[in-house]
Amino acid sequence: MDFKAIVFDAYGTLFDVNSAAEKCKHKIGDKWEAFANFWRTTQLEYTWLRSLMKRHKDFWQITEDSLDKSMKVFSIDTSMRSELLNLYKILSPYPEVKEVLKDLKKKNIKLAILSNGTPGLINELVRTNNLDAFDDLFSIEEVKIYKPDTKVYDLPVNKYKIQPKEVIFLSANTWDVSGGGNFGYNAVWVNRNNSHFDNLDYKPKNEITNLKGLLEIV
Repeated sequence: MDFKAIVFDAYGTLFDVNSAAEKCKHKIGDKWEAFANFWRTTQLEYTWLRSLMKRHKDFWQITEDSLDKSMKVFSIDTSMRSELLNLYKILSPYPEVKEVLKDLKKKNIKLAILSNGTPGLINELVRTNNLDAFDDLFSIEEVKIYKPDTKVYDLPVNKYKIQPKEVIFLSANTWDVSGGGNFGYNAVWVNRNNSHFDNLDYKPKNEITNLKGLLEIV
């Protein structure tokens, strides 16, 4: 198969969603990781619930709402709210990301991000981390519904005028891998945390522990 595009999820795949809370662990204490995981889980739940209710809010508003709940649950000082939100705008990429993108850029293939994030959030993450390899940054705001809705996975296919099977799609989120795979992508699971895959009618052919494994596939 000659792949024509490699499309990456952003949060948890390219960028460490826990890095905002980790940078504040000296203030939050030992509960910082549990707090970070709860914030992320709540954030995702809100995207799915709002899609189902057809009550769309953009990803930044959902990030704020889920943070507010998480801070109450973990009794985090509300004076830290702005600091945590500002750090979320500049999440750290995983260590191998920049090097792998540099290698992929040498190939004649489109590179893109497909994210729940707003255009502004994605652009800021890419800019602040000097990741200049991408041809396109696709946001669900173009269709106003969150992954794993098929309208989202359609965005790169429509832009590049290609078939889903010509796309390699990478995500660390098993539900996102299943969403992309069921859509028709060659979905690859970036299993960074030695997790177990969900039972959602799709089993990826390729599972890697970080993005370096992608270089053996393309």
